[in-house]
Parts: sequence; structure tokens; C-alpha cells
Amino acid sequence: MMDLNRIAAAFRSGESSPTEHVADVLERLTADPYNLVVTLDADRALATARELTDELAAGRDRGPLHGIALGVKDLIDVAGLPSRCGSNVFADAAPARLDAPVVARLRAAGAVVVAKLHTQEFAHGATGDVSASGPAHNPHDPTRITGGSSSGSAGSLAAGHLPLALGTDTGCSVRGPAALCGVVGLKPRYGRLPSDGIFPLSESLDHPGLLSTDVAATATAWSVLSGEGPRERPVDVRGLRVGVLTDDYWRPADPAIAPWPGRAVDVLRDRGAEVIEVSTPFIDEFAAAYRPIVSNEAYATHARWLAERPEAYQPLTRERLLSFADRPARDYIEAQRTRRRLSAEFTAAAADVDVLVLATTRLRATPIGAAEVTPEGGDGAPVEVRPALLALNSPFNLTGWPAVSIPAPVDGLPIGVQIVGVRQDEAGVLDVAAAVEAGWRSAG
Repeated sequence: MMDLNRIAAAFRSGESSPTEHVADVLERLTADPYNLVVTLDADRALATARELTDELAAGRDRGPLHGIALGVKDLIDVAGLPSRCGSNVFADAAPARLDAPVVARLRAAGAVVVAKLHTQEFAHGATGDVSASGPAHNPHDPTRITGGSSSGSAGSLAAGHLPLALGTDTGCSVRGPAALCGVVGLKPRYGRLPSDGIFPLSESLDHPGLLSTDVAATATAWSVLSGEGPRERPVDVRGLRVGVLTDDYWRPADPAIAPWPGRAVDVLRDRGAEVIEVSTPFIDEFAAAYRPIVSNEAYATHARWLAERPEAYQPLTRERLLSFADRPARDYIEAQRTRRRLSAEFTAAAADVDVLVLATTRLRATPIGAAEVTPEGGDGAPVEVRPALLALNSPFNLTGWPAVSIPAPVDGLPIGVQIVGVRQDEAGVLDVAAAVEAGWRSAG
């Protein structure tokens, strides 16, 4: 995989240039065998890269993303390119007039948009295998899903196509694909980044997010996107209070995933963190509020197109949207009230901790199209795929807390561990993630 910080260092040492890097990325994306790419912006990207190469030669350096290739999920606007959102509903979409603010910020810092990337249709799903262009394929095993809905963003990083991508996360859509593809995915706290220019799934839960290949690269990109600048201090987790969730709800269904959150906690404990158990007896009721909020908001967005052109939707998307066509308003209102009430209860339950550490998903990447699987080494019971990919992520869209998924050091299908900031901001959870990553590296 491409290391953003190493690429940037190579630019400044003269070993490479933005022009060479972007040309290489475009060549990789053009040859992509995993159905991860929707639209290339080759001519403009190469022209921009040449300009940025000349800027560096003239002594103008825009910072750590100067000349770095950027992929953008295809429901985030990029000026001059259509946003088709993985759907035939927008097959004839006109090019966007403006960059979404998150794209504009990265462009201003020297990032080069090279492509729009695969997304689950209208971001409505956690698998990445429902789209007008067909399923995205996981580079670790092309018969398996990438996760969704930021399928092309995570998959392109895992395939080594590019070093940085933008995605969105409404219930798992940055962290889930990151976990299944073995990359890093950051969901900032709700409202931290503007969502203008991003096609909504659920406005009250949508979070723009970042994906990159490792924690250091993600931290670099976050320092630019957030405007906070780099944190010039070593990672120190002494005295950090780490929460471990004790309820059965939080347990993975795949036995291969189960040890890794504990191993992450052990790293932090060995480095001076305090470990505290956290009980969430309300979690089933809280998690159940997610679906009526997302689905009612999504149906409200799509009602007109569903009435006019239902055949333009993928069958599963259409079925799921229409299942909320006649729901009473009180269901949505009650779900939002439950969200507010139990978010406060969750905050109280976690009042003594700074971060929570848990698995990102209950399952690893599953076969494309599979609605349920039976994990090897489990209890023999089948597990529904979509709920299993959402379950450990969506509660933190409901609370709005920042969270990052990092890959465990495993061979074979990737496994993600999630670090959630209760009293830590995005840079804080990335610091904790860096400590875990370093601990695993030194142990292995």
C-alpha cells in the first residue's frame, strides 16, 4: 500500500515528484480489476500535478499533502465531475459546479483529485455490493465484499492504487470498509466537518470521513482537513482511561476477531493506561433507534424519485426505501427522542473513561451477495451480514463521538479494531491508535 508520508518525503528529497506520483496512480486506477473506480479525472489531475511539481521546484510548499493523489467517494461533489451516487437514478447527472468543502480544503492544501470511487447505491448499505456499476471486490479476496458504503475508497487503498481517500460514515461506512479492507478509517465527531456538497443518506447521522493506509498518514491528512495542524509531541497514553464494554452486544460473531480488542487494550495497559469496565444495559434499545432514523430520513430524500422512476433503483435499495414509505411520523420522532435520552445515558455510563476500545465489525469480509454467513469456529448459528457490519459502529453515529478503525496485524482477511473518543477528540483517538499500532509493530 502507498504511504502518504513517505511519498511526501520523496517529493522533497527529489526522489520523486507530484507528476510522477499522479501518473503512477492514474495508471493503477486505469488497470483496476476490482471495480473500485467510477470516473477518472486524468487530464486535470496530471495538469494539476505538473503545476504542483513546478511550485515545489520554485520553493512553494503547500504542506504535507502537496501533490498527494486523492480519491473521492462518488456521492461527494467534485467540480467538473458528476456525482452518480452508485445509482442509475443519476446516470445522466450533470457535472458538479463546485467542490464540496471537504474536497476544496484538501485541494487548497495541494491534494490532487484523481478519481471518483465506487459507493454502495446512495450509501444505503454496509456491504459495497449493491450499485449500478456492480459490486466492489475486496483486494484481499475478490470473491468477498469491501464493506460499504465507502467501498471504492477503502478498496483502492488496500489495492495500492492511491494513498488517501474521502468517504462518508452514517452507520459504519468509513470504519466498516476500513476494517474489511485492512486500512485506517476515521469518522470525526458529528458536525466537525461540513457536509455541504455531499448527497445525504441521513442528515442527522451523516459524517464525512477520511481513509488512509496507516495511522500516521491519517493523522497527517486530518491535521490538514481539520485546519488544526500537526501535533508536535510524542504519543503518551500514561494515565489514559480505557473503557472495555462488557455487554454481550459488543462481542464479535467471528472468533478470529474476538482476541484483537483485548490485545489492543493490553498494549495500552502496558504503556500506562488504566482499564475500566463499562456496562451498557440500554444498548439494544439505543441501537434499535438507528434504523428508523436513517430509513425515514432516506425515504424523505428519495420519495419523489421513487414515485417517478422506481425501476432506476437497484432492487434491494428500492425495497429497503419503500419499506418506510408509510411509516407514521411518531416512529421517527420516538426514535430521535430515544437517541437523545440514551445518548445521555451512554455518556453517563462512560463518564470515567477517555476512550472505548472494541472490534469494528462482528464479521470479516463476507462473500459477495451473501445475506448471512456461519463464521468458522463459531457456535454454528448463521449471522445476518448487514446488521453484523453495522452493530458495533452505528451507536457512535447516534452519539456523534469520533472513532477510528485500525487494522490488526493479521495475515488473510483483515480485522479492524475501533477506538472511540468519549473524552478525546479526533487527534486524541489517532494518538491512541498510534500507540496501539506501535505496540503491535514492536511485538511482531
